[in-house]
Amino acid sequence: MDQRPRTPPLPARAAAELVGTAALVAVVVGSGIQATELTGDVGLQLLANSLATVFGLGVLITLFGPVSGAHFNPAVTLAEWWTARRGGAGVTAREAVVYIPAQITGGVAGAILADAMFGRPLVQWSTHDRSAGHLLLGEFVATAGLILLIFGLARTDRLRFAPVAVASYIGAAYWFTSSTSFANPAVTVGRAFTDTFAGIAPGSVPAFVGAQLCGAVAGLALVALIFTRGRQDPDGRPAA
Repeated sequence: MDQRPRTPPLPARAAAELVGTAALVAVVVGSGIQATELTGDVGLQLLANSLATVFGLGVLITLFGPVSGAHFNPAVTLAEWWTARRGGAGVTAREAVVYIPAQITGGVAGAILADAMFGRPLVQWSTHDRSAGHLLLGEFVATAGLILLIFGLARTDRLRFAPVAVASYIGAAYWFTSSTSFANPAVTVGRAFTDTFAGIAPGSVPAFVGAQLCGAVAGLALVALIFTRGRQDPDGRPAA
């Protein structure tokens, strides 16, 4: 009897990506609203927002990882598609075409859900301008680091650490990047729908997404450079 794990059907994986991304954005936006209602200290607001995101993201990756891989991020999905094209593990073009709209839909739904839970207008375009060049650099760095982390773990057969590692990285990137590390086009689009602490003005979204996609390319380049699989001698030992 075949005991190998079966891949869930594509609709189930798409649903996991939609629900997971929606939950992630609800955590980000909802904790931002809660923080601003509890304190006027911006530092404490960011601390509360980042801690909630760390815990929420770790739980969501643990829950949905076995179903869809827990991308929740078009940049990660596109990077996986590119890796698969080059002969590595990843998603097919068909899967990517299904995953990405599910993630974006989830991002928007999560922002609306968070606003609804706090009695705010369901859709209120953000007025939080994030168009400055140093913020775009922050997004480039944040996304490059995220891709380097995820695919570096995959190359070294340590993806079992992804829930802790990815959540920890995003928590740290909240603080060491100027942009507070969106690092995710679907989350970026979703956060345009809420005029709250975590929002981003719609006019800032295209440049943010562009910086994220460029960061993903840079991250993949770093993975190829750093995690190169070495040749082996005929006796099976790695070549010097």
